[in-house]
Amino acid sequence: MKIVSLDNVEKQKVNTKGASGAWKQLPLGSKEGAPVYAYRVFTVEPGGHTPFHTHPYEHMNYVIEGMGALVNRKKEEMPIKAGDFALVEPDEKHQYRNTGAGPFKIICGVPKEFE
Repeated sequence: MKIVSLDNVEKQKVNTKGASGAWKQLPLGSKEGAPVYAYRVFTVEPGGHTPFHTHPYEHMNYVIEGMGALVNRKKEEMPIKAGDFALVEPDEKHQYRNTGAGPFKIICGVPKEFE
């Protein structure tokens, strides 16, 4: 078993092309011995966003703080807020945007190979 406090996990700026004001933490993944999944936490500053992208794996998200939008392949914004879950299917183009006044923070579960 392993317990990790998010407060003790290094925050790294997301430098991927198309990202703005986004930060990533990796509290549980292969380094911690996770056999299948990794949990990442993204914090997006007000007005910021993740890149508009696709990838070959699904990911499941839970919003732990703030308000935002999940943008789909048609660039339609679906509102999302603290307490909401979202599923992004493999190869589905998407982006998270912070639409609120404070931080927008989500947990993102992915296969550990894509942490």
